[in-house]
Amino acid sequence: MAVGMEGMEGPAGSAVIDPGWFFRATTVITIVGGTLFLMWLGEQITARGIGNGISLIIFVGIIASLPGALASLLELSRTGAISAFFIIFLALLALAVIAFIVFMESAQRRVLVQYPKRQQGNRVFGGQSSHMPLKLNTSGVIPAIFASSLLLLPATVAGFAAQGGSDWLVWVSAALGRGQPLHVLLFIGLIVFFAFFYTSIVFNPKETADNLKKHGGFIPGIRPGQRTADYLDYVLTRLTAVGALYLAAVCVLPEILISRYAVPFYFGGTSLLIVVSVTMDTVAQVQSHLLAHQYEGLIKKAKLRGRRG
Repeated sequence: MAVGMEGMEGPAGSAVIDPGWFFRATTVITIVGGTLFLMWLGEQITARGIGNGISLIIFVGIIASLPGALASLLELSRTGAISAFFIIFLALLALAVIAFIVFMESAQRRVLVQYPKRQQGNRVFGGQSSHMPLKLNTSGVIPAIFASSLLLLPATVAGFAAQGGSDWLVWVSAALGRGQPLHVLLFIGLIVFFAFFYTSIVFNPKETADNLKKHGGFIPGIRPGQRTADYLDYVLTRLTAVGALYLAAVCVLPEILISRYAVPFYFGGTSLLIVVSVTMDTVAQVQSHLLAHQYEGLIKKAKLRGRRG
């Protein structure tokens, strides 16, 4: 980025007043130091707050830019560059995407798990059935963030280097532009790859099957052990495929609309996905903390009554 900024030309000449190795070193140190500070701040929020700190920082950055984007959109409508009907269509589209994201993020496949009856002395334990919830989108917003970040890096480098005039760099910069076919295909491919990759890290079918077997649980009609692991992998693979297609649709379709109609609306598919997912996760964690606090109050009252008795 430092070398690219040195090559940029403005109305008053070079964008950098004093180019050279000192400028490059200070630029690298500043960017790396700011990144490390944000990572540390995110970890502090995770340890002492509610929710994932890094996701909350990204969430706040998106929300902070929303009023400016809405103001620019309304200004275009006032000047007549965009019709009022198109703004209404964008608002309805955003509401529909939000509803779709909430529905898909809440969707889960419940795998029935049964536990056999066990007799210890005169008491009988077990004989109950429960469900193992498998989310449709186990990976969350991680694939969208990783895919957009990886696509941003070559596009930024090619954009800076294209200032020099190399033909192939100019072609790469144009091909990786927003809404271009190569950009869309790479975006979809990276989202699908990271969805499967991150799901394989978060959920291990073999380990889950061993834990079920250790505690005496089994899936009706499936033999415990390797057969259970294969069945869970079979179900999870198909859930991840649907979840990856859902992520790709939410992230790519608004990008195509924005690039085709030249709408300066920053609140696109990836940003909308991050905002809705982080909001749902934060609300769920707040509710769990409130429920735990309520139970703590009930336990303390029960202990006090017992002491009085």
